[in-house]
Amino acid sequence: MDVRTRTVPVTTRAPSGDTNAYLLGTEPAILVDPAARTPALDRLIRDHRVEHILVTHTHPDHVGAVDSYAAQTGATVWARYGRTDRFRDATGREPDRTFTPGTTIRLGDAAVRILAAPGHAPDHVVLEAGPGGPILCGDCAVREGSVVVGAPEGDMRAYVTSLRRLWAIDPPALYPGHGPEIDAPRETIERLLSHRTEREQRVREAVARGAETLDEILDGAYEKELSGVRDLARATVAAHLEKLDVEGRVTWNGRRAYPLDGD
Repeated sequence: MDVRTRTVPVTTRAPSGDTNAYLLGTEPAILVDPAARTPALDRLIRDHRVEHILVTHTHPDHVGAVDSYAAQTGATVWARYGRTDRFRDATGREPDRTFTPGTTIRLGDAAVRILAAPGHAPDHVVLEAGPGGPILCGDCAVREGSVVVGAPEGDMRAYVTSLRRLWAIDPPALYPGHGPEIDAPRETIERLLSHRTEREQRVREAVARGAETLDEILDGAYEKELSGVRDLARATVAAHLEKLDVEGRVTWNGRRAYPLDGD
């Protein structure tokens, strides 16, 4: 299945400063994550019959031109079942149809399958471009660096599970929401999982040394300079603490953390 990418400059905290919009298929086609209108994306859409519009999740840097391109193309706009209020708030329009994980959208003789991938956002999904094909992974993975999974919206436990599912699928490529194509998916996923394990261990060690508040734990868990991203790092630490609390490895009440007895 053809996968075409257009990089869209948009207000985002991603290091790349832009979002990738994708067109799957040709006649018909699916437009994915139209973050904003650009001349390049306009030309791509004019040259193909867009019948469906989807987003991997409803963060503002992925949805800005959904309504505009829907009006232009007359395409069916999809949203995740049970998350239509969130979709409406983000895009300013009602979806035409809803999907659930496992839904398949036909594109002539081909098909795109929608898979749940929560963690970065609660409504996050990924799109498999044909059986055994590449996966549009949204903000599950990036080729370089890491993905922000920040509380209260981000769920670190769910994110790690989503990465493990993508590893098990082992697609030939991942097309991320930001940055270049990931042509070594398993290697990249293993790097991201290792990064999360290491950060989690540093959080546990900070708590074991007596850090209790979020800022104390943050200072103990990060060695690098956090100017400009301290809020994101703080939210990430909170997400790690929530995961550790659920797993019974740290006590976290939303304000203070404590090591378990004997830990």
